[in-house]
Amino acid sequence: MSVTTRFAEPSDLPVIAQFIRNLAEYERLVHEVRFDEAVLGDRLFGARSYAEVLIGEIDGMPQGFALFFHNFSTFEGKPGVYLEDLFVRPEARGSGLGKALLSALAKIAVERDCARLEWSVLDWNDPAIQFYKKLGAKPMDEWTVFRVDGAALADLAGQGA
Repeated sequence: MSVTTRFAEPSDLPVIAQFIRNLAEYERLVHEVRFDEAVLGDRLFGARSYAEVLIGEIDGMPQGFALFFHNFSTFEGKPGVYLEDLFVRPEARGSGLGKALLSALAKIAVERDCARLEWSVLDWNDPAIQFYKKLGAKPMDEWTVFRVDGAALADLAGQGA
């Protein structure tokens, strides 16, 4: 069995879209999936890309992905890598592909002189939490994630400074 990772190409867009849908199903968030595939493709592979994707393959077949982008740490004065989505097909779990994707991201972070690699995990996803802890990841329990979206985002944007 050969486990490999590579950067996604525009021709990978349909498989990326399917992985996103699969992840949403696993996370019980299908009702929140609203992307338009053409717009997603433009945001990933257009003139200004907002995120990058690694494809994880087993024996040359896509079995998972990691979608990430850069953030910035003012305290460190350096960029970081934020992992937005990590998904490995159920039948490929335990193959080492998840670890290979995270290792590839860590290598990217080191090569790009980033201060850290970060991500969020749903609090009920104990298998993922245990997996991440085995890799040396630490939960940031003292932080709470906030989000403004939809109508609240539009309202906030309309309040101008």
